[in-house]
Amino acid sequence: MDSKLIYQFGHSAKADEWTIIDDVVMGGKSSGIFTVVDGVGVFEGNISVENNGGFSSIRHKFAELTTKNYTKFIITLKGDGKDYQFRIKYKSTDYHFYISQFSTSGAWEEVEILLQDMYPSFRGRKLDQANFCHDSIEELAFLIGNKKTEDFKLQIDKIVLR
Repeated sequence: MDSKLIYQFGHSAKADEWTIIDDVVMGGKSSGIFTVVDGVGVFEGNISVENNGGFSSIRHKFAELTTKNYTKFIITLKGDGKDYQFRIKYKSTDYHFYISQFSTSGAWEEVEILLQDMYPSFRGRKLDQANFCHDSIEELAFLIGNKKTEDFKLQIDKIVLR
């Protein structure tokens, strides 16, 4: 089956190609950082539920990328045993993301996310709209927000469409 590499970290990857969005945008106190260490993207920090907070995310915007003829994402990553969300936007100007929850095992693994299972959500609320059914994307993101105070660390190697 054909694959399309969306992003591969490596020694030439730049952390500033990713934007951090924490709950501080709405008064929260969570903090995430994103670095590239030994050719791996490292998203880590602390989640605080103070002041109605509770999330940290990283986003990557790019020129329109076709999803036609692909059915899933394969993400090579190493988590910390916590749950995360993988998020995509059809248009980067859209307010809502299409999201999928995934759990991590604490070991390097490949996480598979079916495009058709990604549901629309805005500010933590599932929208009454169809799941992802577009032919392209312009943004992707990772988010942690498990409704509890916790430290986190997610290491990302590559993101592929298959």
